[in-house]
Amino acid sequence: MAVSGQALAAADIVDGSYGNKGCLYSETGESSGADVFFILNKEGVTTAASYCEFKREARKVGGATVVAAECSDEGSEEPTPYELTLTPDDGGYTVSFPDGTRWGPLARCRK
Repeated sequence: MAVSGQALAAADIVDGSYGNKGCLYSETGESSGADVFFILNKEGVTTAASYCEFKREARKVGGATVVAAECSDEGSEEPTPYELTLTPDDGGYTVSFPDGTRWGPLARCRK
């Protein structure tokens, strides 16, 4: 069990894939034309219009995990650095941005 402030390797951030319609994308690469989908895995968070790649180590803060990420929106040339908070939420996760934007809850993808 990780303690508050403990560093985590990228592979330890999440223990599988989580999402909504993004689960199909995760398994097949096909978004089925979905305009709104999310997939969270150990590499980062993918949506229909953006991608946030986890960078460096994450740390536990209370029950959440805080991780540095670089996010790129569709059509943007330079990624934007963020500190994302991944909060366990009913067997899945909610991803929060510093500005209050929240993605989720994202449920575990079924195989």
